[in-house]
Amino acid sequence: MQTLKPKLKKTLAFLIASSVYMTCYPVFAETTADIQGIHHEQTSLDWPGLYFGFMPCADCRGMKTTLALNKNHTYVLSTQYVGKSIREFVEKGKFDWSDKKDTIVLTPRKGDATPQQYLVGEDKLTKLDENGNPFNGELAERYTLRRNDVTKQPEGHASH
Repeated sequence: MQTLKPKLKKTLAFLIASSVYMTCYPVFAETTADIQGIHHEQTSLDWPGLYFGFMPCADCRGMKTTLALNKNHTYVLSTQYVGKSIREFVEKGKFDWSDKKDTIVLTPRKGDATPQQYLVGEDKLTKLDENGNPFNGELAERYTLRRNDVTKQPEGHASH
């Protein structure tokens, strides 16, 4: 009878420990999922590449804009003021993901330029205002840069 008690105690202790572990497991799984979702846009979207657009301009016909985002978090921004100058202005710098998770902040190498924010989407970047909000009005769509990489194949075209 006494030999049964230690075995029963061990079995009971094992069952209690297993029950505690099983009830805590979903909490651990949620925490892991939350951690994995922190940088969702960074990992789920194929964001490095070349983006092109023709942005609004107050004193010219528009700004021909090219933005190259590199995997090492550097960028090259090229802007030409169409109808005003044939000169192309080039800005280089680094970018970081903001607290919004889906927004990047471009920080130029030269300290005199103002940082810019872009909302990252599927094959597009949308320029945001100085407060991090999308532009409104009839020109709002023109603040979007579209991705157009040489390496990407258009859908529906067979490669030879």
